[in-house]
Amino acid sequence: MITKTFTVLNPAGFHVRPIKAFVQAASQFPCKINVINKGKKVNGKSSLSMLTLGIAAQDEVTLEIDGEQEEEAMKVLGELLVKIHE
Repeated sequence: MITKTFTVLNPAGFHVRPIKAFVQAASQFPCKINVINKGKKVNGKSSLSMLTLGIAAQDEVTLEIDGEQEEEAMKVLGELLVKIHE
C-alpha cells in the first residue's frame, strides 16, 4: 500500500465535475483506492462517497492505494486532485 497527501488547488474545491473525472480514472485501475479528507475515508471509485467528503480548495486530501498498478494510479489520481478545473 502507498499513501500520499495532496493539496486541492481548484478554487471551487472538488465538486461534481472533477469528482466524475476522478472516479472514472480511478475505476480504470484494479487496485483499491481510498480517499481521506478531514479524518473521513471513502472509496475513491464511488461518486456519491466522494461527494460526502466535501473537499474544498486548499484541503489536504490523502490517497491510500493498494494493489496492482498502485504507483501508476497514484500518479494519475494525484494529478487530478491538484489540477485546476474550470
